[in-house]
Amino acid sequence: MTIDIAHLKQRIDHLIAAVERDGEDRVWAGRIERPGFEASAANLAHYLALRRHDLRPLQRSLMALGLSSLGRLESRVLPTLQAVSATLAALCGDTHAKRPSSKRFFAGEHDLSQRSLELFGASPERRSTALLVTCPTEAADDPVLMQRLAERGVEAVRINCAHDDAEHWQRMIVNVRAAEQDAGRRIKVLMDIAGPKIRTGKVFAPNGRDRIGTGDLLAIVPEGGLDRIDHPEEYFAVECTLPEPLTLTPVGARVFVDDGKLCVRIEKVAPWGLLGRVTAAADKGVRLKSEKGLNFPDTPMEIEALTAKDRCDLDFIAAHADGVEFSFVQSVADVEMLQAALAERRPDDWRTLSLILKIETPKAVANLPEIVVQAAGQQPTAIMIARGDLAVEIGFARLAEMQEEILWIGEAAHIPVIWATQVLEHLVKKGTPSRGEMTDAAMAARAECVMLNKGPYLFKAITELDTLLERMAANQHKKTPQLRRLMSWD
Repeated sequence: MTIDIAHLKQRIDHLIAAVERDGEDRVWAGRIERPGFEASAANLAHYLALRRHDLRPLQRSLMALGLSSLGRLESRVLPTLQAVSATLAALCGDTHAKRPSSKRFFAGEHDLSQRSLELFGASPERRSTALLVTCPTEAADDPVLMQRLAERGVEAVRINCAHDDAEHWQRMIVNVRAAEQDAGRRIKVLMDIAGPKIRTGKVFAPNGRDRIGTGDLLAIVPEGGLDRIDHPEEYFAVECTLPEPLTLTPVGARVFVDDGKLCVRIEKVAPWGLLGRVTAAADKGVRLKSEKGLNFPDTPMEIEALTAKDRCDLDFIAAHADGVEFSFVQSVADVEMLQAALAERRPDDWRTLSLILKIETPKAVANLPEIVVQAAGQQPTAIMIARGDLAVEIGFARLAEMQEEILWIGEAAHIPVIWATQVLEHLVKKGTPSRGEMTDAAMAARAECVMLNKGPYLFKAITELDTLLERMAANQHKKTPQLRRLMSWD
């Protein structure tokens, strides 16, 4: 095809003007107090403005000229567009067109790298992706475990406040600090507040049945409400630890039980709770258990982001941790609430604490840019793609797409992203990896940090992941192939 270069430059220039104009519509300046983040917030605004356009026709025209396809501009939106415009101008004979300096062009990459270093510490030279490991309960009384993590180059550990207690957490941290002394480097401690997690309470199975399956009825009641169900002998029943969903969920809405193992469609709203029919389950059914997650993806809910337990746990976190992981954050108001709570506990230096935004709901996804600016405009911030609850809430197919989009948002805002949930899970728990999870772990190398959960084969998984991340670092950075020499076909 014949390409009109002058017309193509005009299209690029019109796009630059639109991106600049629409990016200015996002009034974020009042939320930013952290030095250096203004430029990152502006780049994020420009990226969101750019992605309102369908760039596919423009990309093909640029590709035919051997120019940027615009497919890797997340961290440098305007510099990339301006560089393309300057090159097109040169092709039209204008040798005076100004292009961005190399320093400005790569400034976003530099800021992202520095913020990752701030959050996770230095990684070994052989890999650029940090490792975050969840502490098992035995980490409180086994200092050797922390030493082994340090020896393997783990940059950060995660303490889940939904488990154990302050005495256990204190001993874990003592062991971490001892291990980092031996290793000669800092190991970051990130603590995960539980948030308003909706879980199952007591369960009931009719007629001695132990598994619920497709077509069965399930009653969902508030705690202490099992004895108030109409005709309880006819169906399974389970308590819900939070009462709000039971008053807000309409007929026709879906409820997922135990990380999506059951899908229930609500057929009746009664004074005692909800009654739904199982529409999806494993062939052999599912054994109902207490302390399992309940998700209400079709039910808009306004639930306080910080529970009484969270506020109590924050007393410990503010005194001992390097950062806090914010479970079920959904809005700017949620972030403001947490930041106010941190300021109460550490009025002089709360902004030095890192904040990890765990993205777990559709509402959090919808509000992600504003949430990021509120958080990162005040303190070191990262995004965690909490793929467990998020997959249940938005669907597994949408998750595959959304984890990519969250990576792009993080890169556009120049803040690190943590790839979490079920990374090498089969290897961690069983000792051997599945083929699919090795590919998933390779994809995780595009994030700034990968999280591993606890399990009997944790150290084997760390070794495998460390090797994999080293290999991927030589081949790919974010979405950009590194184009090292291929040796498979010499």
